[in-house]
Amino acid sequence: MHVPLYQAKADFFRMLGHPVRIRVLELLQHGPVAVRDLLADIDIEPSSLSQQLAVLRRSGIVVSVRDGSTVRYALAGGDVAELLRAARRILTELLAGQNQLLAELRQADTPAVAPPFPQPRPPLKAR
Repeated sequence: MHVPLYQAKADFFRMLGHPVRIRVLELLQHGPVAVRDLLADIDIEPSSLSQQLAVLRRSGIVVSVRDGSTVRYALAGGDVAELLRAARRILTELLAGQNQLLAELRQADTPAVAPPFPQPRPPLKAR
């Protein structure tokens, strides 16, 4: 059965759609990292990290290498690091645009001249 390209892309981005998986990919950008080091950098239970690593491994985006009792994970290719850099650039542009809009909104809400305070009325005299 043929999967349309847009569906394959949606599946790919869905696979990336977990904060722990994104954090793991960020940590792997600079080279292989041992599982114990990933656990130290990510405040997560070992079983949860294992589940997220399995998703990344099944997708083919990361590979694991055993060195004695140590298991290290690495990115399967450099394009993932470029994707993360592109995401950072896009988010930076979006947030900069939001800050500019926020500044414009705040400026629009600031009246040019403050309205005068109403003067208190003198008390009524009893007759």
